[in-house]
Amino acid sequence: MAGALVYEPDGSDAHLVFQLRPGAYNDETLIEFLTDLDQLEQHRSVVLLWDGLPSHRSRRMLEWVASQRDWLSIERLPGYAPDLNPTEQVWGSVKSKELANLCVDTIGEVTEAAQDGLDRVSDDAPLCFAFLRHCGLRL
Repeated sequence: MAGALVYEPDGSDAHLVFQLRPGAYNDETLIEFLTDLDQLEQHRSVVLLWDGLPSHRSRRMLEWVASQRDWLSIERLPGYAPDLNPTEQVWGSVKSKELANLCVDTIGEVTEAAQDGLDRVSDDAPLCFAFLRHCGLRL
């Protein structure tokens, strides 16, 4: 899963943009996700809060980010600080609701449940703002 909480600068709206895909994310697949994010958000300026995932710091990623400065800026979170990352609250919400006590037969069913949870969060602006406040952040 990859996800980005998107907040209007004036605080008027918020939503989640996410992608589910098989396998692990790496710098190449994260670049694809961010390119899609740029398209979905209609080429608006984006400030991205990032943790210390190695894919976020790779040479390829750093070069790509440098080439996107017209719309993308990165703010790094301190190491080992998931409590400062609002997106961590998204994963916790889905795990505690749609995935809690889930007992299914296939990974496809897990994916469907996760998709349902991410759709729930995506459409709930007050919840997205609550994730930001929980981390002690504000616009």
